[in-house]
Amino acid sequence: MRLLQPARGTQDLLPEAARRHRHVTKTARAVAGLYGFVEITTPIFEFTEVFARPIGEGSDIVAKEMYTFTDRGGEQLTLRPENTAGVVRAILSNGLAQSTPLKFFYDGPMFRYERPQKGRFRQFHQVGVELLGVAHPQADIEIIALGQRLLRELGISDRVVLKLNTLGDPQSRAAYRAALVSYFLSRQTELSEDSRRRLDANPLRILDSKDPGDIRINADAPSFEDYLSDASRLFFDKVCDGLARTLHLSFELDRRLVRGLDYYTHTVFEFVTSDLGAQGAVLAGGRYDGLVELMGGPPMAGVGWAAGIERLALMIAEPPPPRRPVAVVPIGERGEAVALILSEMIRSWGLPVELGYSGNLSRRMRGADRARARLAILIGDDELNRGIVKLRDLDDGRQEEIDAPLENVVPGDFALDGLRDRLQKFNC
Repeated sequence: MRLLQPARGTQDLLPEAARRHRHVTKTARAVAGLYGFVEITTPIFEFTEVFARPIGEGSDIVAKEMYTFTDRGGEQLTLRPENTAGVVRAILSNGLAQSTPLKFFYDGPMFRYERPQKGRFRQFHQVGVELLGVAHPQADIEIIALGQRLLRELGISDRVVLKLNTLGDPQSRAAYRAALVSYFLSRQTELSEDSRRRLDANPLRILDSKDPGDIRINADAPSFEDYLSDASRLFFDKVCDGLARTLHLSFELDRRLVRGLDYYTHTVFEFVTSDLGAQGAVLAGGRYDGLVELMGGPPMAGVGWAAGIERLALMIAEPPPPRRPVAVVPIGERGEAVALILSEMIRSWGLPVELGYSGNLSRRMRGADRARARLAILIGDDELNRGIVKLRDLDDGRQEEIDAPLENVVPGDFALDGLRDRLQKFNC
């Protein structure tokens, strides 16, 4: 029988990797809380329209990457490729649009059918924040500052660069799009196959192409800056001024920076690193003022970002290991009878316990070593008869006896206070 393997582009999060993921998520949740963001959880799958309408039918995500299926009831559903659209759908479905400003944090798995590579999977995980109902540039500044603080708390802010651009208001974007299409049509035969396909559906994405020929063509493409309206230019100037002069956050202007989703307007940004090869963006987002209206809601401003947990987990230092447990090692039937009670009591004191289930003393002690136990409590007939336990330091081998009448012990028994106090002096 063939040994079963995980599907291509997925991975099992074994304990060490899970600990890294948990550290990223826990840190992001804590940092978001400092800015007043509260947690929201949306379904892993939605009606396909939730994503296809705002992301754009011509985008690579909708055209090539979404996991879409028809369920037994005939409904067309999609595993979420990103979560901004899902959060907006939740706001509209639950009647929250009149309660702005809304500040949400989320984490969880996303799904895209694409070529797996370092830090990129077909099932991947993101943390993200969304701020809706604030049209002022201050919202953009705060969102970017939140991202910077997260990277600093993770210890990697010195290994990333903030890149910043503006896509302007819809009028500016429409004017630039027309100029861009005209330019690319004049050099259509030189474009890559993917870029020729994008020319009708999403020409701005050509600017993000990694094809060497496209990169050469993009060097002479019109600049977005030349098509910005006065209002768009003023908005972006305020964002830049707030980041640089007020918060003293450094950034690079990147006039070729675009986002892969159709709903972005005004500010777009990426925190990028050279540590992960070609896939350098670890946290990215921007403003999406027209998204809520596009999804059937009222006009509402919005700005947010998402960060790939897998990519961040590759960059952070090894998180602290879990607390080392106390090993409860019963010897004989009488010892086993009280080991469960003692183990539960020690856990109620806030200490982790590894219970030796079976085997002779040597085998159970080997199990304690594998569990990285700090201490071992030995309980046998002799110990029970004398009303004590033997406490062995597994780091230096020293052993001591502690008064602990166990056979008639009940939870909360004061007779075990000496054992509790002794255990809590160790750094388990």
